[in-house]
Amino acid sequence: MTPDQEDRAIGVVVASAAGDALGSQYEFGPALDDAVTPEFGVGYFGHARGEWTDDTSMAMPILRALADGRTLEDPGSLDGIVAQWRSWSLTAKDVGAQTRGVLAPLTTPTAAASYTQSEALHRSTGRSAGNGSLMRTGPVPLGYLHRTAAELAAAAASVSRLTHWEDDNSDACALWCLAIRHAVLTGGLEIRAGLDVVFDGMPQSAPRRARWEALIDEALTPGAHPRDFREGNGWVVRAFQSALAAVAGATSLIDALERAVRGGNDTDTVAAIAGSLAGAIHGANAVPQEWIGVLHGWPGIDAAELERLALRAAGPGGGVA
Repeated sequence: MTPDQEDRAIGVVVASAAGDALGSQYEFGPALDDAVTPEFGVGYFGHARGEWTDDTSMAMPILRALADGRTLEDPGSLDGIVAQWRSWSLTAKDVGAQTRGVLAPLTTPTAAASYTQSEALHRSTGRSAGNGSLMRTGPVPLGYLHRTAAELAAAAASVSRLTHWEDDNSDACALWCLAIRHAVLTGGLEIRAGLDVVFDGMPQSAPRRARWEALIDEALTPGAHPRDFREGNGWVVRAFQSALAAVAGATSLIDALERAVRGGNDTDTVAAIAGSLAGAIHGANAVPQEWIGVLHGWPGIDAAELERLALRAAGPGGGVA
């Protein structure tokens, strides 16, 4: 990898954590005017200034598995991720309702048990499309920079279904991860190309693909803002559109994260999602040092450790078959 690609790989994780922490105190709040500059503060659920929330905490086991050279096709890797999620959820300040509904009943926290509970919960309620799998998906592409796009899409969907069985979640995570991979490798924003990968060979995929094409077009409409998708942005589709509008309409990484927070409602999650893609485009060097200095969270990790883990995950020893 070139130095610029390494910087962008680090940016995926660091900028996502920064967006998460920046949006924490504004969670469930109203949309903000452009004149308002979001600042770090005490979160809605009591997270300290600069402390990330469940969005980044749930990404950590994925990042650590890839940094250790494990692949997400390995059942043992997924078992470890689920076990860490389950342990974390017992004392976490906040756990999403869908995620808690899957993890809480697991007496043996394995991937197989998680998939079973995830599907059962979806079948019993008829829906499971919260944004909780998209918020944590940022690290996945780092282990697939040297592998095929199809392998990445499959891995993203597989990790998503551990807690969110809905097709919308699998599609959103795969599309987002493919955009992150493209951005790390090239520095550019390209979201539509992932449609060819995600829906290639999928039986009766035409209506599903057409729907996502329309959703992406809506988010990329000139002048679109995360505020336009505030209502229901706890839904994975609206969170996807909010984050995409934040990134596509931004002039810088800081602008992207501030736009995401100004959208209102689920601000930390939208900003975390936006940060993973904005960081892949602009790189970690675009994250202000004063932000870097305050970032921290479970499990006792700071920005320096995020950088180390991201480099290991993206390098030849991490997540590469």
